[in-house]
Amino acid sequence: MAEDLKPYLDRIEKALGLDLAGGAWERLGGLTNRNYRLDCPQGLFVLRIAGEGTAELLNRAHEQVNASIASQAGVNVDILFFDASDGTSLCRFLPEAVTLDRNAFRDSQVVRQAGRLFLQLHSCGREFANRFELFEKIDQYQAVLREKKAELPPGYGQVQQQAERVRRALAAHSLPSLPCHCDPLAENFLLDGQRMYLIDFEYSGNNDPMWDLGDLSVEAQFTADQDEELLRGYFGGPAPPLERARMVMYQAMCDLLWSLWGVVQHVNSNPAEDFWAYALGRLERCRQLMAGLAFEEHLSILEAPVGESRKRSAQ
Repeated sequence: MAEDLKPYLDRIEKALGLDLAGGAWERLGGLTNRNYRLDCPQGLFVLRIAGEGTAELLNRAHEQVNASIASQAGVNVDILFFDASDGTSLCRFLPEAVTLDRNAFRDSQVVRQAGRLFLQLHSCGREFANRFELFEKIDQYQAVLREKKAELPPGYGQVQQQAERVRRALAAHSLPSLPCHCDPLAENFLLDGQRMYLIDFEYSGNNDPMWDLGDLSVEAQFTADQDEELLRGYFGGPAPPLERARMVMYQAMCDLLWSLWGVVQHVNSNPAEDFWAYALGRLERCRQLMAGLAFEEHLSILEAPVGESRKRSAQ
């Protein structure tokens, strides 16, 4: 067992009465955290050690509550240990589970199943411990970068101006606020036989549920047909125009948000990948989405007088 894991394992062993240090371990993937598979006498587990610099962006106490609610709703895997002081957690490893990726979502049945899983989370009847406020997050990341005197990607200012138009359009509506994952990377979905799980609730919060659909669409690089399958899986039929319009807005907004997140990772010298290139790529995709005719058409639905938007949603 790696020596630097021992303090974490000692803490968990004391809390749960498990023998974790006596088994084998294997490093798993992860951009900002360190994740390990532990093969121990009492079973297989996944240990997560929170990455450096994440404390300034994440509230681990909120994550603990939200991840637990998602587990109780049958969406997340079972969490066995969680220390909100530093984000250390332990869950069971599912040996037959497959971590999904973009290619897995080429299967329309998998896409629809993801839509149904989102609905299962959003309709669980519980509230998460916090709200995920898109534009507050953007403002927060900007504040962090100003404090660090960090350089923003070229062209960011122009994209931000268009984002302010989206902010005003969304603010004109009474948006639903339901328990959302808020960071549904394709790799955060597991398929264990016929059962699908959604893991990693670091960025979760009560949010407009269309954010989750828009974010997954962008992260997994969905086509228009895949977007339609996702919406049909979620709504059980055609999506109302206002909900579809919000999903399209969030497709662009999540790229803007995670572009700023990437700059923060770059400034924090996260060695997991080239986060400056990551930020540039996401900002460029955001710009392209905003420049598209579909984006303008859906934004006009949101910018229409509220009564008119409701009429369109009912059509």
